[in-house]
Amino acid sequence: MHLSALLPLALLHPLLASAEPVRIPPADDLILSPRARPDAPSGSYAPAEVKCPSVKPAIRRANTLSKSESDWLMKRRPATVDPMIAFLKRVNIDGFDAEAYIRKVAPRIKDLPNVGIAVSGGGYRALMNGAGFISAADGRTPGSTGAGGIGGLLQASTYLAGLSGGGWLVSSIYANNFTTVETLRTGRKDSNIWKFDNSIFEGPDMKGIFDTPRYWKDVARQVGDKRNAGFETSITDFWGRALAYQLIDAPDGGPAYTFSSIADDDEFSKAQTPFPILIADERRPGTKIISLNSTVYEFNPYEMGSWDPSTFGFAPMKYIGSNFSAGVVPSDGHCVAGFDSLSYIFGTSSSLFNAFLLQNISNVAGVPEFLLNAATKVLEDLDAADNDIAQYQPNPFFGWNNATNPTATSTELDLVDGGLDLQNIPLHPLIQPIRAVDVIFAVDSSADTTYAWPNGTALRASYDRSLGTIANGTLFPPVPDANTFIALGLNQRPTFFGCDPTNFTTTSPSQTVPPLVVYIPNAPYTAMSNVTTFTPSYKTAQRDAIIQNGVDGATRGAGALDARWPACVACAVLSRSWARTGTAPPAECARCFERYCWNGTVVSASVQGAGGEYAPTFIIGDGGEDAPSAAASLAARGRWVGMAVVAVCGLMML
Repeated sequence: MHLSALLPLALLHPLLASAEPVRIPPADDLILSPRARPDAPSGSYAPAEVKCPSVKPAIRRANTLSKSESDWLMKRRPATVDPMIAFLKRVNIDGFDAEAYIRKVAPRIKDLPNVGIAVSGGGYRALMNGAGFISAADGRTPGSTGAGGIGGLLQASTYLAGLSGGGWLVSSIYANNFTTVETLRTGRKDSNIWKFDNSIFEGPDMKGIFDTPRYWKDVARQVGDKRNAGFETSITDFWGRALAYQLIDAPDGGPAYTFSSIADDDEFSKAQTPFPILIADERRPGTKIISLNSTVYEFNPYEMGSWDPSTFGFAPMKYIGSNFSAGVVPSDGHCVAGFDSLSYIFGTSSSLFNAFLLQNISNVAGVPEFLLNAATKVLEDLDAADNDIAQYQPNPFFGWNNATNPTATSTELDLVDGGLDLQNIPLHPLIQPIRAVDVIFAVDSSADTTYAWPNGTALRASYDRSLGTIANGTLFPPVPDANTFIALGLNQRPTFFGCDPTNFTTTSPSQTVPPLVVYIPNAPYTAMSNVTTFTPSYKTAQRDAIIQNGVDGATRGAGALDARWPACVACAVLSRSWARTGTAPPAECARCFERYCWNGTVVSASVQGAGGEYAPTFIIGDGGEDAPSAAASLAARGRWVGMAVVAVCGLMML
C-alpha cells in the first residue's frame, strides 16, 4: 500500500484542525528573492486543472532539442562570450591571445567552447562540496577572480546539472534568484535557508515552543492538499517538502513553487544563467533492481523525458500532470499544471533517502503521533508499498513508443534516485551529441569507499553504460578501475579524461566525439569532508569548512598546489574548440595535459585501500578547529552507519 492510503485518516487528526502555516517574514524582507515562482494554479502544493493552450501539450520525439531549448541557446551561447573572454584573459595562458581567438570563433557558434558542470549525489556532503566548486567558479564570489581562482567559469557555462544532493544545490540556487553560495550560506535573520544544524526530522526554528509538531503538521497538510486533489502521494512528497524548508527561502518552504516556472524568470529567459537539469532513474514495472540499463530521465525548465532509446521522448514540464495518451492529451482531456513542484522534482532525484526518513522520524521528539503511526505502518508494508519511488501518475508516456518503452502500458511512471544505477554524477544529459558540450567539470562527492571517499565508480559507470545499446551510440571517454584511481591518486586531484579527440572513432553521422571530462573528486584538502551520506545535521562551522574544502578542491588550494591550475582549466575549456578549428594548443596547455590527463596507465597490482579501507591524510593541512577531522568523520560514521545500512537495505529489498 502507498502512504497516500493513510493520509485521509491522518489529515482528519484533530491536531491539524488548529494547525497554522509556518510563517516567516514577508517576501519583501527577503534578501534572496525567488527565481522559481509559486506558479502552481492551486496556490498550494496540489496540482490543478487549467485551461489547455491553443495547441494542446504533446510528447515529442527525442531526436532533436526542444524548440524552447534551441531558442534559448541562440541567446545563451553568445551571452557566454564576454564572461569567457574575461575568464580566459584573467587566467592568462602563456603565449595565447584568448580574446582574439574567442572573438574570431564567436560568429560561428558551433566553434565557441561549450561548457557544462555536473554536481554529483551524496546528500548534504554533495551539496556542500558542490557548493564549494560553484562558489569558486562564480565570478561574483569575493576573491574568486584573484590569484589561483577560477571565478567566471560559471558565467561562461551553458549547462548546470545536479543529481540527488547535487540536485538540492542546483535547485536551491535557482529557487533563490540564482544567488551566490555566499548569500545562501549567510542567509538573513530569521531565515532557515541552508541552516543544517537542525535536521529535517526536527524542522526549522519557528516562533513558539512547539516547532517540530507544527512543522510536520504543516508538511502533512501540504501533502494532503495533493492527495485531496486526486493525486497519488508517497514518501517522496514528504521528503521533498521537508527539504524545501532548508532549500527555498519562502513561506512554508514554497509549496507552490514549480520547476517549469524557472523558464518564465526574466534572467533565465534572457539566457543570463546556465541551463539547469536534474536527473532520476526509471524503475521498470515488476523489477527491484536499478541497473545501468535503466532509463535515465531528465528534468529541465521546459521538459521532462529521456534520450534513451527505451522512452526516447519528452513531455512539456508545465503539463506533466496531464492525462497524456499515445503522446497527446485527448480531445476530451484536461490539462493539469502544478505537478512539477520544485520540491517534488528534487525529492524525486534523491529518493534514496525515503527509507531513511521513515526509519528515523520516530527518533525525533515532537513528531505528531498520527505521522509516527503512518510511518510505522509503511515500514511494516515496505516491501509491497514501493515508497522508495516517486510516482508520476498519470504517466506522461502512457501509450508512447510502445515497442521499447517498458512503462508504455502502465498508468504510473515510477522514478527513483538518479544515482542508484551507480551513475552518481549527472553526466548523461551533458554527453548527448545534440547538446554538443565540449567540456564537463564533473564534481564527485560519491561515497565509494568504506570511509565515504570517491574512487571513480560513478565515472566508470557512465563509461560502462556507453558500451551498451542503451547508450544509443553516445560515446564516453575510457575510465580506469577503482584500483587504478587510488594507486595513481586520481581521486586526490583533478584528472582530465578524453584529452585526445583523435582517439575516438565515430561510426555514424549521429556519433560525435564526447566531451573532455574534468574530474574533480572530493578529497581532504583542509577538512575531512567525508561525512556520511545520511548524516542529517551540521553545525554552521562544519558546513562552512566543508564548503571551503570544496573551494580548495576546485582551485588546488587557490594555487598553492599548482599556481598554473587556472590556466589548465582554461586549456580544458578550449581543447575541443581548438580541435574543431585546427588550432594548435599553446605549449603551456601541452604541459597542463601532461600533468592532468589520464594517459591510459592501468595498475593491476592491488594497492592498499583499493578494497574500500581508503583513508587519506590532509592534502594541504588541517583547516582549523572548525574543520572536520579524521576522528570526527569516523565518529560521525559510527553514529549514522547503522541508520544508513537500514535505509539502503530497505531500498535494496524493493
